[in-house]
Amino acid sequence: ALEDAQAIGRVIGVEFSMEKSTAASDEELIDRISSWAASDGIQFVLADLPAAQLKHIVRQLGDQPLMLFNISDPNDSLRGADCASNVAHTYPSQAMLSDALMQYLAAKGWVQILVLQGPSPEDGAMVAALQRSARKFHANIVETRPFMLTNDPRNREQTNIVLMTGGARYDVVYVADSSGEFGRYVSYETSLPRPVVGSAGLVPTAWSWSWDRDAAVQLQHRYEKIAAPRRMNGADWAAWEAVKAVTQAVMRTRSTAFDALKEFLLSEKLSLDTVKGNPGSFRPWDHQLRAPVLLSTADAVIERAPLPQFLHQTNVLDTLGVDAPETACRF
Repeated sequence: ALEDAQAIGRVIGVEFSMEKSTAASDEELIDRISSWAASDGIQFVLADLPAAQLKHIVRQLGDQPLMLFNISDPNDSLRGADCASNVAHTYPSQAMLSDALMQYLAAKGWVQILVLQGPSPEDGAMVAALQRSARKFHANIVETRPFMLTNDPRNREQTNIVLMTGGARYDVVYVADSSGEFGRYVSYETSLPRPVVGSAGLVPTAWSWSWDRDAAVQLQHRYEKIAAPRRMNGADWAAWEAVKAVTQAVMRTRSTAFDALKEFLLSEKLSLDTVKGNPGSFRPWDHQLRAPVLLSTADAVIERAPLPQFLHQTNVLDTLGVDAPETACRF
C-alpha cells in the first residue's frame, strides 16, 4: 500500500513515508507519537494495540492533530462508550463479526445455538456480541456452558467435549475461545453431529488467505513477495486499508492539511476498495470502516457477509455491527 501511495505521490507532488516503532511502556509510546506530530509532521498512526492500551494512549494524546487507526482490536467499547473522535477503526468490530456469522446461521436455519465459553474477558465479549446478534436475527442461545483449560480430572465436566455438548438439542455449537487452545479440538467431538462455529470451525474474519475474488489473489501475491512465508491476516488487511484511505484522502483533496484530510476520510466521499466486493467508508457515528466480513474455515472462504437476503435502508454493510440508532458513541 505504501508503494502505491508513493507512486501516486510522485504524480501529485506529495511524499509519503512511514515510520515503525515499538515501545517498552505506554508513556514511551505516547512521547514518541507526540514527537512525531510536533517535529516530523506525522499525522496518521496505525495502532496495533489491545483495547485498554489504545484507550489510555488516546486519552493522553488529547486533541493533538493526529488520527489513529485501530488495525487489530475488535472490542466493541472502542466504537461505543469509549469511542474517540481522533480514532478510526479499519479492523471489524466484534459486533460486525458476530452479525456476519449470525446472518449465515439464520440463512441456513441453524438458529438453536449451544455456546461453549472460555474464561477470558475476550471470550465474554464474544458471547455478549453473540447474544446481541441472536436477538437481532431471531436466533436462540440454548445454553452457555463454561470450559476450562486444565488437565485436572476433577474438572472433566468443563474439559470433556462430549460431556459439555450432551443433554441439549441444538443446531450448531458456538465456541468462544480467544486463546485457540480449546476450540481446535471441538469439531468432530461434539455429542451430536453438529457444525462448529465462532473461534473454530467456521470463523468470521476480516481477511483470509483463501479469499480469491475481487482482486484478492493479486493482493495476496504482492503481500507474499515482501512477507513470505507469512500469509496476509486480518490486521494486515486493516493496515493496508488505513494506508489506502489516507492515500485517497490526499489524492482527492490535493492537500496535506490535517483538518482537510480528516474531514474527507470521515465523509461519505471516501470510497475505499475493500478487496471484498462492496466499497468501504467510515460510519459517521462511530468511525468504524464499513466492509464485508468473510466466513472461513482453515482453508476456504465459505461465505461473504452481508448475505443478499439481509437488507438496509441506506447501506447493506450497515446490517453488520452497530447501526446509528443503537450506538453508544458520543464524540
